Amino acid sequence: MGHIGIGLRKEHYPYLKQEAPVRVSWFEAITENYMDSKGKPLAMLEKVRENFPVALHGVSLSILGGTFPNPKYFERWRELIDRIQPFLVSDHLCWTEEGGNYLHDLLPFPFTKEFLDFAVERVDRVQEILGRKILLENVSTYLRFEQSEMQEWEFIRELALRSGCGLLLDINNVYVNSMNHGFSAEEYLRSVPWDRVGQIHIAGHTDTGEFLFDTHSRPVAQEVWDLFSRFSSKIKDLPILLEWDDDIPSFQEVEEEALKAEAILSKAAAL
Repeated sequence: MGHIGIGLRKEHYPYLKQEAPVRVSWFEAITENYMDSKGKPLAMLEKVRENFPVALHGVSLSILGGTFPNPKYFERWRELIDRIQPFLVSDHLCWTEEGGNYLHDLLPFPFTKEFLDFAVERVDRVQEILGRKILLENVSTYLRFEQSEMQEWEFIRELALRSGCGLLLDINNVYVNSMNHGFSAEEYLRSVPWDRVGQIHIAGHTDTGEFLFDTHSRPVAQEVWDLFSRFSSKIKDLPILLEWDDDIPSFQEVEEEALKAEAILSKAAAL
């Protein structure tokens, strides 16, 4: 399998139905878009899966939320995994609901020893139910908790080591958080347990003037590409995914942006 993939989005279904040329090597599908579908979206995913490896990336697991586990959610999730046979299964390290009320956002939590124990327990439950390792993604955040006892990278390192889960490392989210909260993105990336990283995400963000907002609505920022290049020796053998979820341009434009990663890795390898 090649390194570079893009997100499977409905805006690109017409292009993919034509069986037009595709230069990326794999696709990532949002789990919830296909879990409850028995119609055209699922048929499209299965068509793509005939020709390409697929990763399933969830947004509603709410692994740190109040209502857990949700038996119906896990049943549908396992059915989709069995049907698609993804090479990776991932979600986000966050919470998205409380008391059954879904807030449709990836919400932060305090980096405390108590919450770490809680997170390890939750990850163990998920991996036991699914019977497989999952990857969890570091999310972008816009506030910090005074109770935090450690840095974000220390929390995710301990979580991965203690639970055995993998990490989906989003380089854009690292940069966004470093600017929003005033820490070194390079220190974060130097401290990550790279042997537990199973996938990379890159994406574009929006500068509101007061903070950076993880919008996935534009090309990758040069500062994020610079970080990507500086850590290319760690990244080079990992599957790399470009996310573009809003104001989505043509398939060819998204693909061209994703393939910049390949050019950066090739240039770094030649040095």
